[in-house]
Amino acid sequence: MHVLVVEDEQHLAEGLRFNLEAEGFDVTVRENGEDALADFEGKKSRYDLLVLDVMLPGIDGFEVIRRLREARQFLPTLMLTARSRPDDVVKGIAAGADDYLAKPFDLGVLIARIKGLIRRREWIGAASAEPAEQIRINGRLIDFKTLEIEVDGERQPLTLMEVNLLKYLIEHEGEAVSRADLLDKVWQVQSDTDTRAIDNFIVRLRKYIETDPAHPECLLTVRGVGYRLNRG
Repeated sequence: MHVLVVEDEQHLAEGLRFNLEAEGFDVTVRENGEDALADFEGKKSRYDLLVLDVMLPGIDGFEVIRRLREARQFLPTLMLTARSRPDDVVKGIAAGADDYLAKPFDLGVLIARIKGLIRRREWIGAASAEPAEQIRINGRLIDFKTLEIEVDGERQPLTLMEVNLLKYLIEHEGEAVSRADLLDKVWQVQSDTDTRAIDNFIVRLRKYIETDPAHPECLLTVRGVGYRLNRG
């Protein structure tokens, strides 16, 4: 497994490199967002996981992960930040992060989170009774084993968070699921947090599964509550 660490505090970056290598990971360190993004330009990622600091010189970590997701780079990402307010956590998740850890952190916790992201990707791909490995929504094939969606014969990758959200909605198909429940069950964030991140994820999912995202027929808004999924 090859981990990219993007951290401008040299002592912290080198400490992460040393300890992750001791756990058997290959590690590359970049000191700013621009250099990190350059690693992905015009090529398939050689990394399996990204550890990304929020407060970077130049473009910040939120912008780095946003650009990577726009470029269809979906490697699991753990964001590090000195800010731990729930709204900041949601902002990181909305940008495309898969997990979030506040500084200062215990090294053992960080390594456990990294291993957890790797396991989560493997578990999502494992066979399960519900949802099944593959599910169709409005004729679109969701493949939970490869973390992809197939539309008109073309496959596109999904992030871990997009897959987790889809799984939860499928498990509660036909029910009105509140934004608070999605924050709590999918993101593990307190329900008094700003819910706009969820709305942004719903917009993205509609682009995947709806024939006309502006007039959804499968992923419906339940006014004053949240959302309801009908597979169609």
